[in-house]
Amino acid sequence: MEKIKVAVIGCGTIANSAHIPAYMKNDKAEIRYFCDIIPERAAAAVEKYGVGRAVADYHEVLADPEVEAVSVCTPNFMHSVIAVDALEAGKNVLCEKPAARILPEAKRMLEACDRTGRILNIGVCNRFHDSVMRIREYIDEGRLGEVYHVYASFRNHRSIPGLGGAFTTKAIAGGGALIDWGVHFIDLILYCTGDPKPLTVSGTAFSKLGRDMRSYTYKSMWAGPPDYEGTYDVDDSVVGVVRTEGPVISLNGAWAQNIGKNEMFIDFMGDKAGVRLDYGGHFTLYTAEHGALVEYRPDFEIRNMYELEIDSFLDCVRSGKPNRADIHKIIHSSEIMQALYDSSDLGREVVI
Repeated sequence: MEKIKVAVIGCGTIANSAHIPAYMKNDKAEIRYFCDIIPERAAAAVEKYGVGRAVADYHEVLADPEVEAVSVCTPNFMHSVIAVDALEAGKNVLCEKPAARILPEAKRMLEACDRTGRILNIGVCNRFHDSVMRIREYIDEGRLGEVYHVYASFRNHRSIPGLGGAFTTKAIAGGGALIDWGVHFIDLILYCTGDPKPLTVSGTAFSKLGRDMRSYTYKSMWAGPPDYEGTYDVDDSVVGVVRTEGPVISLNGAWAQNIGKNEMFIDFMGDKAGVRLDYGGHFTLYTAEHGALVEYRPDFEIRNMYELEIDSFLDCVRSGKPNRADIHKIIHSSEIMQALYDSSDLGREVVI
């Protein structure tokens, strides 16, 4: 069978650490283009991987009728623009998370997906994580009983990424800790609990530790060194409560906090059993059996979730059928994040 011709638009960190290696390992795919507005990045990808052509304008990619699928790995502010253009050019799209900076942009992407009949997946890679998929099975099988509350902690000590750069500029990223880290936790919870419809949201997003950039002392800065002449106008921590048609979700997240702990976990509370997922790792189940309190930790291989994500996307391209990362499911995460930011700005609960 002829290979699916693929283009990678945006050749930064997530493209090189996840998308490109996964395409290279899949025998159904052939990378035809590497595209980046910084030409050296695209050229470096061609040299590194030994395939494809380097281009700077994504419209050149979309004009090639042989390209069937594109990965959009650009900064957030370009997600909706490129994804909509690609769908309208007849391409199937895997767009990195979040779907977009704001809900109206995400809705435009959904509408373009419906209008064109093409596949639009969002890069919520945790839906392809072996622990997450098992927890979803446990909940579907009723092993936890009624899951009535889920608590998410995505907190780190002082780790604002690339202070003053794209990650901390609202016009580019759309937000900070919530839209960067929180999207993974929110979407993971929605997936495990059957993608329930969100109803109301109350929350507050804080911008505290990074505002005085020159006096910010940090533990790590994983998206590059600080740019003290740049912008910091996003949230570095967030708290919120989300009521859904399923469980209540509460969350506490921080890129940076004055507590020297890294606490990345999700608790699923059911009336028969509970589960704590160590984010990115394994999980422990807690219950009572025969008058005794019991806990156990399943031992299994955790495969590369990015490879599973790309494999599933390519299967969608072949079949034309959506998967668990389809925009129609992921739109709920965008609704919740928008409502959290709106609630914070308004100082009150928001009805979705």
